[in-house]
Amino acid sequence: MYDKPRDVTLTDYSVLDLTDEKGSLCVKLLAGMGAEIIRLNLEKRSEQSRLRSLVKKADVLIETFQPGYLASLGLGYKDLAKINPRLIMVSITHFGQSGPYRDLKSSDLINQALGGWLSVTGEVAKPLKLCEEQSYNTASLFAVNGILLALQQRHDTGEGQYIDISIMECVTATFDHVLPRYFYDGVVAERQGSRHWNNAFDILPCRDGYILISLHQHWDTLVEWLASEGMAEDLTDARWRDREERNRNIEHILKVLGKWTSSHRVDELVEKGQLMRFPWAGVK
Repeated sequence: MYDKPRDVTLTDYSVLDLTDEKGSLCVKLLAGMGAEIIRLNLEKRSEQSRLRSLVKKADVLIETFQPGYLASLGLGYKDLAKINPRLIMVSITHFGQSGPYRDLKSSDLINQALGGWLSVTGEVAKPLKLCEEQSYNTASLFAVNGILLALQQRHDTGEGQYIDISIMECVTATFDHVLPRYFYDGVVAERQGSRHWNNAFDILPCRDGYILISLHQHWDTLVEWLASEGMAEDLTDARWRDREERNRNIEHILKVLGKWTSSHRVDELVEKGQLMRFPWAGVK
């Protein structure tokens, strides 16, 4: 019998915040867990002295400056660890603290491109940037995980540590299928528009918008639904009950399904589909 998981709380921990937009979600999440957040501005020497004083009792320091900047002020991890060996320091930068790109300027869009997202998102000949600053948000999630693990290790060892977060590496680490397919099958993933990489889902037009539908789940039930409205065409043939056969002829399958969805409203299909246990949703 497993113990019920406990909520993570950081009510007894303090976090020194030296971040910009690259680490803002990380700080927000830690604050949501109850941590005390202390925001600092290091442009003033008085604030630099205050930082050294606060570090004595701080648990975590998060910063997003260019690599080497804090060290040039005498505020690098080696300097601060002398003041507080239990300190956990996190640096969130575009390309990490070492390597040939460490000093290059970047942005969310560049991180998405170099990290690989743009190679698999969008139409075949037109890359699509993910909304908002998703590379920064992703790096923040990795940073939070790293901080929680470091706090657990500090509980066991009494020692702090330095965590180097490269935003571009975090982007690459999120590929759920691209890397395994390449290393194990030699397949180079490509952009497929709105369609899922293994044809499990696609976004199709309706009379008043778009709907995300599953293309293989409960296939017989889906065909029966189309047939009841006289729109199944040849999908009632036994050959289409084989998933691989459907995948080999996915364009034909989508053509028939697209005609059907185009004859309905989004909310109509979503409501009925959910009642039939289809994981469908409207898309704005």
